[in-house]
Amino acid sequence: MSNWKTEFQRAFKNLNKLYEFLEWDLSPEIEAVAATYSLFVPYNLAVKIKRTGPNSALARQFLPHLDELNPKGFNDPIGDRQHSKSAQIIHRYDARALFTPTTVCPVHCRYCFRKNELNQGEEFFDPNFEETLSYLKNHSEINEIIFTGGDPFTLSDQKIAFYLNAFKDIRHIKDIRFHTRYPVIMPERITDELVETLNSFKEHFRTLSIAVHTNHLEEFDSFTDEAIKKLAGFQLLTQTVLLKGINDNTQTLFELFDHCLNLKMRPYYLHHPDQVKGGMHFYLSLEEGRKLFQPLRNLLPGWALPHYIIDIPEGHGKINAFNPETYHYSSKLIGIRGEIISSPEPKI
Repeated sequence: MSNWKTEFQRAFKNLNKLYEFLEWDLSPEIEAVAATYSLFVPYNLAVKIKRTGPNSALARQFLPHLDELNPKGFNDPIGDRQHSKSAQIIHRYDARALFTPTTVCPVHCRYCFRKNELNQGEEFFDPNFEETLSYLKNHSEINEIIFTGGDPFTLSDQKIAFYLNAFKDIRHIKDIRFHTRYPVIMPERITDELVETLNSFKEHFRTLSIAVHTNHLEEFDSFTDEAIKKLAGFQLLTQTVLLKGINDNTQTLFELFDHCLNLKMRPYYLHHPDQVKGGMHFYLSLEEGRKLFQPLRNLLPGWALPHYIIDIPEGHGKINAFNPETYHYSSKLIGIRGEIISSPEPKI
């Protein structure tokens, strides 16, 4: 495994060079997609994609697709703008807030719910940390900070330490969570130095959690597994997006979660796909999702069953997507503050 910064530099950002490496035909239509939504595929991931083929879960997640030009969907499908309270802070739930210190990721996921916001440079990614600290100090109800972005492990060890050092001095902040794709996309980033940096702050917080974003068993190999094992001293969680044509199969999900459990990662979130513009070809109905999720309740230990949730437009937050009474979706959901929300499913 080489240096992670070197891996970042040699990632494919040019579509023609990537397809030359893959030795696949490139159509003008796909070039038009890449002109709308940027490309970033690490070299070692491209090796995996070449091996697994153009119809694999890896190729479908990370290579441009003509359906991305479909105008259906929302630029901001979960209401980030509505809950952007200050620079770098999205405060949707009373007790926890999202912190967005970077826009940079180790891969560009084609289904990303922020793909339009990141392309358009939304204001909540502006690096005004003094405003961030002021907001947090004045909102004592916040006890958890969730590092998101972009991917927070894109930051240097020194920058991560800088932020954690600032947050530990705010007495009401008790919990820290990082959401990241690095362990399964660019495992070189999980260095001994990063682990040491994170370890040095464990005593200052009640919990220090790392939520690994992974959608399919194809993402794992011996390098990813070893990287994750380095993080065993932290509370390890997973988040997975249910995606049409990739993991919309109960057995596929079970095999993914079973492997995560073998690596001491607890399945935490199974996200129903967001209605994001440029990603509606990954969408499936709530009825389909519920029918996929229900058998997992019989296959996994209760404590290992992820929360199956949906983020509906206009910023109502994560809502339980499984209905034990019926698979059918009535168009009504209970919001995070008890409100009844009517949200008809999109016509795909």
